[in-house]
Amino acid sequence: MREIALILVIMIMLSAGCVSQTIELDGVEVREYDGERLSSVNDFRENSIAGPQDVDISSYRLRVTGLVENQKEYTYEEAVSLQTYSKVVTLYCVEGWEARILWEGIIVSDLIQKSGIKPEANTVIFHAVDGYTTSLPIGYVTDKDIILAYRMNGVTLPKERGFPFQLVAEDKWGYKWIKWVNEIELSNDPNYRGFWESRGYSNDANIEDSFYD
Repeated sequence: MREIALILVIMIMLSAGCVSQTIELDGVEVREYDGERLSSVNDFRENSIAGPQDVDISSYRLRVTGLVENQKEYTYEEAVSLQTYSKVVTLYCVEGWEARILWEGIIVSDLIQKSGIKPEANTVIFHAVDGYTTSLPIGYVTDKDIILAYRMNGVTLPKERGFPFQLVAEDKWGYKWIKWVNEIELSNDPNYRGFWESRGYSNDANIEDSFYD
């Protein structure tokens, strides 16, 4: 039965359009960093649940909600004006491909700490414009300095790659790398399961382990 369920999940992903495409960038893409060759923005495949999202940046808000002392929301301009960090991280997709990219963005723990994390919070739930969700333990998010990226290889995220924000879930399988993020919710539910996790994928999503429970 597990094998049948896994086949069905993969069929859903394929029907979502797991294809690579050449996309228009807002500048010149960096392909080497500190002597290391980088993958291209175009090396990714489109496998989202509802296709690339067109986000109206004038009305967009990044919200911090849930178990915090003060719920906050940020315009895109306010969010990207916060301190920027960069790191080279590889995304590993369950389909078998990978991409090593220079990511730039804000550290999630910096953002949520500005709202005051309540003591009972232990989980961060990420929400996207298209309804996709996933979750990660607060300890992982803070210890790893996980980035909410708005640039990749020196260019602004194109909509196909998650503009305005994509989570860089280092050392996790690609389904944790949620795109088009518009809400960060603090929760006390460590068993929360997002879109793919509720369909049989591992909630831990560690790349050294199987992605399927």
